[in-house]
Amino acid sequence: MIDKQLLRLLGNNKKYIFYTVALMVIGLLANITTTASVCRAIDLTVHFDEDSGGAVIFLAPAIFAVVGIALRYIASRLVGNLKDTLGRKAKKDLRAQVYNKIVTLGVRSTDGMSMAGLTQVAMEGVEQLDLYYSSYIPQFFYAMMAPVILFGITVWIDWRVALVLLACVPLIPISIVAVSKYAKRIFAKYWGKYTSMGDGFLDSVQGLRELKIFKADEAQHIKMNQSSEEFRKITMKVLVMQLASTTIMDLVAYGGAGVGIAVAVMGIVNRGLSPIAALFLILVAVDFFLPLRAFGSAFHIAMNGASAGRKIISLLEQPEPVWGSEEVCDTEIKVEDVTCSYDDKRDVLKNVNMTFAKTGMTGIVGESGCGKSTVVGLLFGGLRPKTGKITVGGKALETLSRESYYSHIAVVSYNTYIFNETVRENFMLANRTVTEEEIYAALRKVNLENFICENGGLDKVISEDASNISGGQKQRLALAVNLVANKDVYIFDEATSNIDIESEAIIMSNIKALSKEKAVIVISHRLANVTPSDRIYFMESGEVKESGTHGELMSKSGGYAKLYTTQKNLEEGYGEV
Repeated sequence: MIDKQLLRLLGNNKKYIFYTVALMVIGLLANITTTASVCRAIDLTVHFDEDSGGAVIFLAPAIFAVVGIALRYIASRLVGNLKDTLGRKAKKDLRAQVYNKIVTLGVRSTDGMSMAGLTQVAMEGVEQLDLYYSSYIPQFFYAMMAPVILFGITVWIDWRVALVLLACVPLIPISIVAVSKYAKRIFAKYWGKYTSMGDGFLDSVQGLRELKIFKADEAQHIKMNQSSEEFRKITMKVLVMQLASTTIMDLVAYGGAGVGIAVAVMGIVNRGLSPIAALFLILVAVDFFLPLRAFGSAFHIAMNGASAGRKIISLLEQPEPVWGSEEVCDTEIKVEDVTCSYDDKRDVLKNVNMTFAKTGMTGIVGESGCGKSTVVGLLFGGLRPKTGKITVGGKALETLSRESYYSHIAVVSYNTYIFNETVRENFMLANRTVTEEEIYAALRKVNLENFICENGGLDKVISEDASNISGGQKQRLALAVNLVANKDVYIFDEATSNIDIESEAIIMSNIKALSKEKAVIVISHRLANVTPSDRIYFMESGEVKESGTHGELMSKSGGYAKLYTTQKNLEEGYGEV
């Protein structure tokens, strides 16, 4: 009933579970002391004799009762505080682990998890685990200990009653186990429906414009209603299961206590059991079952938390790219006999060899699906080769410090993210010491200086997803930001995709100028952009089929020449139209 993997996530916070359980046991002993004191006071009242000391004889039971009540109160308050502390620390540490894992993974995918799913795991999933750690686990250990402690005390009073009560206790965990397999399936579906509904809602909001344009908003509305209805149904199943199992546990708990009480009463009649002893047994009988009853209630909360926790574990167990500690001394990059696959079933790259000099422009071209983006992932360290190696200045990439390597490399892609901050703050992310003069110089290079000056200057706030500037302006701003970063290697991954001709010309002009001092790698589906390259690699089906300058490749009349001629004819045809 305890998931060891989830328990390991607590780390040093496991000590709070021990403290909490210890205080719960102290509270139980205090409650037993109070009950015993009350029974003793009743016994003294029944046999009261003024000659034997009068009211003074009640002093000791009264003191013990007050101490027991006070101790129980203090223990209950401390247990509540410790559970709160455990929950807060667990949430804080888990969110830190999730965040650090995402940062460590870097450009790797998170097991196909959507942005909505990732957000739900990091927020709602951690909240559910808060209850798992702070309520379920302490209650589990306490529920296992409490009946044994009570049995150890009551067995000396009447072993028959004690044995009957202890024998009935396992009926509660048996009832829990009986529904646990069904509960796990229900809660797995519950969490799946929850994340699916979140994905659908986010998808609908982000694509609202397209839905309106295609007049598909009503159909999407129906689809969302269906998703909500499925979630409502699974929620109802969860509630029905909880209610049914709670009813079963109540029957077992109070039925077991009733059996124990009946045996105690029979002890008075048939075995000469003291009425006061029987009263004590009757009063503590329910305490045999209440801890497990509370544990059963927490069990359903725990199942929901455990379902979320397994998604967190799945994220945390994602293999991380291997990095070392060596510093980058030379920025010549070589891809040597590299084969790469995403699922170990199909090779995306096959025996690829490429060399990227410290300065100059290198182009990687080919049709969609040929492996260009996989090469980018390898160069940026997000992927590792299945066979072969990537070296930087003669050193294997995995032996380098990631911080050192990233300080020399920049990637500008078609979807480079511009943060919802001011223009100045976006530049300062790339270079904390950048000056206004350097920012304006970079903006001037990409022909954005006038636009920025006329629209709020460097304090202009870029909205989410850069929706308040055009696509071309976004790409040029991304280039300008990377220019002030002053890296040694620049990778342009379809950086001119889906933008206007003017913006494309400006970006390509900057790329050409940059290649005179830096290593520039251009990945493009449009071959006209890579014709000035010092070397071009033409890829097909994950292999480098041809390499050379534009002139050399055209003279071969191979795949590159055919693709270039086809694109040129299409562009000229569109130009005539």
